[in-house]
Amino acid sequence: MDFRVLIHAPRGRDGAVVQGVLAGQGMHSLVCDTEDELMDALCEGAAAVILTEEALPALLSDERLIAWLRDQPPWSDFPFVVLATKREGRRPDKDFRSLHSLGNLVLLERPLNAETLASAAESAVRARRRQYAAREHLEELKRTRIELERLNGELEDRILKRTKELASANDRLMKEINERERAQAALTQVQKMEAIGRLTGGIAHDFNNLLHVVNMNLELVSLYAKEEKVKPVVDRAKSAARRGARLTNQLLSFARSQSLMPKLTRVNHLLLGMKDLLEISVGSGVEVELDLCEEDASVVLDPSQLEMAVLNLAVNSRDAMPEGGKLKITTGTRFLDADRDLPEGDYVLLSVTDTGSGIPSNVLPKVFDPFFTTKPVGSGTGLGLSQVYGFARQSGGLARIRSEEGKGTTVEMLFPEADAEAEEPVVLRQEPAVPALAGACHILVVEDDHDVRRVIVECLSLIGYKVTEAANGNEALASLANAKPDLLVVDYAMPDMTGAEVISEARKMVGDLPVILATGYADMAAVERLAGKPRILRKPFDIAQLGDAVNSVLEAAKDKAEAPSA
Repeated sequence: MDFRVLIHAPRGRDGAVVQGVLAGQGMHSLVCDTEDELMDALCEGAAAVILTEEALPALLSDERLIAWLRDQPPWSDFPFVVLATKREGRRPDKDFRSLHSLGNLVLLERPLNAETLASAAESAVRARRRQYAAREHLEELKRTRIELERLNGELEDRILKRTKELASANDRLMKEINERERAQAALTQVQKMEAIGRLTGGIAHDFNNLLHVVNMNLELVSLYAKEEKVKPVVDRAKSAARRGARLTNQLLSFARSQSLMPKLTRVNHLLLGMKDLLEISVGSGVEVELDLCEEDASVVLDPSQLEMAVLNLAVNSRDAMPEGGKLKITTGTRFLDADRDLPEGDYVLLSVTDTGSGIPSNVLPKVFDPFFTTKPVGSGTGLGLSQVYGFARQSGGLARIRSEEGKGTTVEMLFPEADAEAEEPVVLRQEPAVPALAGACHILVVEDDHDVRRVIVECLSLIGYKVTEAANGNEALASLANAKPDLLVVDYAMPDMTGAEVISEARKMVGDLPVILATGYADMAAVERLAGKPRILRKPFDIAQLGDAVNSVLEAAKDKAEAPSA
């Protein structure tokens, strides 16, 4: 269609005559009888238009043609051949301007011969062909320019990418160097803390055994001594021993990660009991205030771990208030609707608030992460807040933090509230009750510390049990080979075999055997892996606690033996 000639001669047979002349020259043409047909054909594509002068007035008044001419691309100058009527003299200026508004115009006056018409048509088509060639050349140049721009852009991108890669590699190298230095410093700190922990744990374990001997011998003194004036002396000594035991428990908690031993705990009572310790821990420059609720605020958790959590928070608050300030510990009860963190129910809220420097907002989301700390290397392990969070979650609750720079920090711990009425009353007694099974039962006591072993044996004998003793695991297994006892009372931390290993080997030798693990510290994961879940008796304990534990384990074993098999 691009190389056809359009013919518009609305009067007479001019259109057919022109078409015949063109056909004789082998040129393709199309006669358009109306302006609409001509415009449609122009839009479809053509090489030139041959039209008669009398068709011009209507055609030049058509806005569509004017717009089509105006909107031609830069390479296009569409040719028109106008067959004009011969006139005497010069054409009026108006008619001349109208003709030349077509742009590329060839004016032929009639009458004219066929050769002239054909030559004009061929000339117009050749001119149009050159325009099409120019179009293709321009498009090729455009494609080439685009391709060059693309290649140039790709080259720039590759250069930029390579530059960024080199910069990134350099940044990674510097970061790795810094991380390696930080990791080395952190490793040194961890090794130092582990060494301190082992030293502390060893001292605390030995001190705990000494306190245990002191405590139980004081009980024996109170049983043997008949004079009334001895009793207050013994009571004062036992009170000091209990305070020492509390200190050793805190040292053991610092030295190692203990498994939780939850029990019903009155939070307010616990906090009142540790106020003196809090005041010592934060120093004289920090005022400690307890704002405790009127409710009982009872929860089921490990009280020693709750103490450590509160102490951790108190020490953090102290470090945030180097110039002094106020530490406020608040308790209360709340009913919470169910959400993604906690189920619906009643909770005890314990919050620790300080007036310190606060925590930046960009740091706040990270404070519960293990090993994250804002303190300089050597000033903290980054485990304090993570221990608080882990303890709260392990106890069925939640820990959360609020802080603003310059306005202090509040850490809240939420724990499910427990029914305080469900706690069985504790009956305090000086003398142990003598169980019905005492005279008929044989107990093997395994304890590496001579004084501890001696006092346990003496107390059990005093209650009425037959007792055999062993100083270590190998002696215990040798004793088991001779006779199976009714109960095994074994210490956990011993030099040759742990208590858990003794229990495991003993059960391989004699089958199911009731056991009590008496210890100040035990790796509960190792105990459960080797020995299941034996009864735990925390050192230091008194005669009544020892007697109750032994009696309950023996009674349970008796009930199990007498129960009909399924």
